[in-house]
Amino acid sequence: MAQRMSRRSGSPWKGCGIVFAKEFSDHLRSPRMLVLEWLILLTGIGAVFMSIQGLRTTTAQDPFLFLRLFTDARESMPSFLAVLSFLIPLMAIGLGFDSINGEFNRRTMSRVLAQPIYRDALLLGKFAGGFATLAVGLVTLWLLIIGLGLLRLGVPPSGEEVARGLVFLCVAVAYGGVWLSVAMLCSVVCRSPATAALSALGAWLLLSLLWPLMGRFIAEIVYPPSELALLLGVQNPQQIELQQMLARLSPSTLFGEAVVGMLQPATRTFGVVFANQVQGAVAGAPLSFSQSLLLVWPQFTGLIAGAIILFAVSYMAFQRQEVRA
Repeated sequence: MAQRMSRRSGSPWKGCGIVFAKEFSDHLRSPRMLVLEWLILLTGIGAVFMSIQGLRTTTAQDPFLFLRLFTDARESMPSFLAVLSFLIPLMAIGLGFDSINGEFNRRTMSRVLAQPIYRDALLLGKFAGGFATLAVGLVTLWLLIIGLGLLRLGVPPSGEEVARGLVFLCVAVAYGGVWLSVAMLCSVVCRSPATAALSALGAWLLLSLLWPLMGRFIAEIVYPPSELALLLGVQNPQQIELQQMLARLSPSTLFGEAVVGMLQPATRTFGVVFANQVQGAVAGAPLSFSQSLLLVWPQFTGLIAGAIILFAVSYMAFQRQEVRA
């Protein structure tokens, strides 16, 4: 009896590994993944190449030259950071919008679960396969950007620049994990892949574009500005803090603050700054790597927590569904 229970307790992990290997292989060989990879590759390299053209004249003056590869923008091209904030959600949604409902539409869900594969192993394996595919794509792009910078600038990055770049890569992967969880949740709830894709894209547009405006509107209702503030053109500090707190419910805001804090070492805070808080600080002086990491740690953990919560909601919804054909 003990041996049978031991084999049964270990089988979910074995089933998860089988699903993960299949999903990872399918994603890497799918035409959809090929299109997404080339879209991100060409757009990202184009943005970095335009940034390099302006950075070659400042090689000797800037101590964080390689970090500016990700943040500098030119008139004809946005920065690499802006490109990633736009393309990572598209890539994650493209990988996960039909992960569950596709099995229902192909009439294969009941046959898959008839095997010694549990529901939680199936869901976790599909998420892990998409997440690993996303991570491989972003790591490859990051290495290409670093290699392009070495070839064009002719200056190696410092150890701190490499460390900050690695943290930026981890934040980008976590950001993609959030939108992959959103896509999988839509795939569980919506039986039509088209409806799931539109729902995930709608959530992305809402949280990225409309939610900051809605947060400002809500903050103005909760803390209405006084007549003196309107005359002077200033905002109530409580209103600003509430607006920022509401804006941080969006993964795009957390991603933007985290990468700015790591790639721009002079960033010291993201909230309201009073005069007594900056007393004695040197204007424009960069923070150390450890201080920048402490600054962006809440945003980074917020992205990870968001991905876990959304996956847990997907899991509970999937466990309640009828899977028989």
